Order: sequence, then C-alpha cells, then structure tokens
Amino acid sequence: MYYPPAPEPFVLSSNSKPPAVFIDILRSEVSKGYCQVAQNPELGFHFHTGRCLTTLLEYQDHWLEGLPEEVIESFTGTGNPFRLGDILPGEKDVDTGCGAGLDCIIAAKMAGADGEIIGVDMTQEMVDKAQSNVAATGVKNVTIKQGISEELPVDDGWADIVISNGAINLASDKDDIFRELNRVLKPGGRLQVADILVDKPIPEGARRNIDLWTG
Repeated sequence: MYYPPAPEPFVLSSNSKPPAVFIDILRSEVSKGYCQVAQNPELGFHFHTGRCLTTLLEYQDHWLEGLPEEVIESFTGTGNPFRLGDILPGEKDVDTGCGAGLDCIIAAKMAGADGEIIGVDMTQEMVDKAQSNVAATGVKNVTIKQGISEELPVDDGWADIVISNGAINLASDKDDIFRELNRVLKPGGRLQVADILVDKPIPEGARRNIDLWTG
C-alpha cells in the first residue's frame, strides 16, 4: 500500500492579502479606539493627542490661533504633512483618515475661499466630531465624509493634493490605498503623507495579530 508523503506546511506568500473577515475586524477594532479619542479625549491613550501632539509635531502657532480647544483636543497623527509644503490658494485637497478634522481646517485656511477640502474618515464618531469642529470654526470650504481610504468618496482626478496623517499604517493593504490616492489626484498632483515606516519585513504572524495593529 502506498502512503503519499505529508504535504509541506502551508505558508502564505509575501504578497498575499488578508482575508476579508480579518480586514473587517481590523477596521472595527481601530474604529473602537478612535471613537474614544473623539468622544472622551481626556482619557489618555497609548499615543499622544491634542495640543500636546501639535507641539511635538511642530504645528505652527498661527495655524491654531483662534481655534476653540475642542477643535484641537481629539487631534491624532504621527507627523506634520504641511512640513512638505503648504496647500496653495484655490487648491482642492483630500485628507484621507482626517480624524477630528484639524488638518482639514488648517488646509482650508491655506487654500482660502476659492479652495475646497474633503476630509474622509471611517469612524463615524470622528466624522461627527470633525463636522462639529468645522462648524465651530466657521470655515465654509470643508466637507467631511465617512469612508475608507481604499474607496474614497471622491471623483476621479478631483484633487490637486492629497494629505494623510498617521492613517495609512492602520490599513492592511497599502497598495490598494495608493492606487486609490492616485485615482483621485489630478495629473501632476501632490501627495503629502506623514506616517510610520518600517524598514524591515514584518513576520506574517505579526501581520495577522490584531493587537499589534491597534496598539
């Protein structure tokens, strides 16, 4: 009787995508954390937030001048996308993963009345907070929408510039995101991202560990 050899252990290829159920759970867990930042910014988190973070990231005082404290208190991010350049007067800007909307408001001031800003975030509570913050500042050229970075609710070739601050690292498939950012950018448009980079391969087991994604 012939017994075939045992199969080799199954190993996912380096370019394999996480299953849909993992992506859904990841988005849900990330949103739970940022819901707390939106609704209870005073709690304290494993990452910096609010005015303390704007100082650490060297946000300029005149960008924040006159803003109510509630506009700043739920700010999160990993860097300063405006260090790569200002939003120019009249430009159209998409902020993907806009959170509570502080970067959208700063961009709106830079772009002026002839500019237009669309902020997109997947967490409903952050969308609500961003919309409230926009209303509190009185800026008229900002629209906040709920959505994910892989499927932005923005027309093809609409944006002169796309910014993002600490959101892309929380998504499982970066290639999908950058294809989407390219879709909404005009030819010759600019991408200004502040985020976390890892300069060595991440083990597959770590990539599938939700706790490591959510901190």
